[in-house]
Amino acid sequence: MRPTTRVPSRARLLAAEDIVARHLAVTPLVELAGSGGRVLLKVETVQPTGSFKIRGALAALASAPAAQPVVTASAGNHALGVARAAELLGRSATVVVPETASPAKLERLGRFDVRLVRTGENYDAAEAHALRLATDTDARFISAYNDADVIAGQRTVGVEVGHCVRGPMTIVCPVGGGGLLSGIALWASEHPDVRVVGVEAAASRALSSAVRVGHVVEVPISPTLADGIAGGLEVDSVTVQIARRHVYDLIAVSEGELRHAIRELTFEQGLVVEGAGAAAAAAVLSGRVVDHRAAARVVAVLSGRNIAAQTLLDVLREPGD
Repeated sequence: MRPTTRVPSRARLLAAEDIVARHLAVTPLVELAGSGGRVLLKVETVQPTGSFKIRGALAALASAPAAQPVVTASAGNHALGVARAAELLGRSATVVVPETASPAKLERLGRFDVRLVRTGENYDAAEAHALRLATDTDARFISAYNDADVIAGQRTVGVEVGHCVRGPMTIVCPVGGGGLLSGIALWASEHPDVRVVGVEAAASRALSSAVRVGHVVEVPISPTLADGIAGGLEVDSVTVQIARRHVYDLIAVSEGELRHAIRELTFEQGLVVEGAGAAAAAAVLSGRVVDHRAAARVVAVLSGRNIAAQTLLDVLREPGD
């Protein structure tokens, strides 16, 4: 059983800023074509593993005792982040993946010096095994979002934006479990002129449903191009509490809007972005997020690039909008 996760302390926030600054370059902010400078894109796709997840992974691994191994359950961007962070910090890491994990994701994970354990027919089964393994070996279990250090690491996205953009702004980011949203929202809570808007896939609205009623509830989950932000929440996820206190709005985008955003980002910006990574841009391009305050700007976080080649080709070959 994992311990209860709490809102990260000030010390954890500062420690995360330090470890991220020491190991990762600041990612660029670029203007969205045709926005007249009112919309900027925070390009997390240039991170070493192709997504923002390495920020939280670095913070979590750095906070654990040097001799303590770490365990996580994932076959996606979080697993890649943990694997790369372990490599950077010289740590031992075990990644548990379900038997159904795609060969492409396993191939990417295989490039790192981590122990891969394949077990279970789905993510829930893999996570349950990872939790047992962490208990049996006295390892640190690292959740992809329900972890104070992971949230502190993701907060550094907001820190970097704040160093480059002054004045009123709305930061828009994709939402699955809410680790990135919570981190940015904690930073924004210290800046009264900053709003944070989270964007879910319409096919998977776990966090907004939990925020609405005050606790995690079961919601229907449908297949989505934004698979990186699909799925349910841990029952005690601290991200619900943080989102209720500090997030300005939670909205959703359709599959068509995600596909349109991927095409726009590819053809107009020269940026390859996965479905989840395109969610914030999809919300902006569809007109769902607008900041009417004087001189305000909107910053959309492009959270990841790890899209299967065939999926990208299929989306790009679709008729223009």
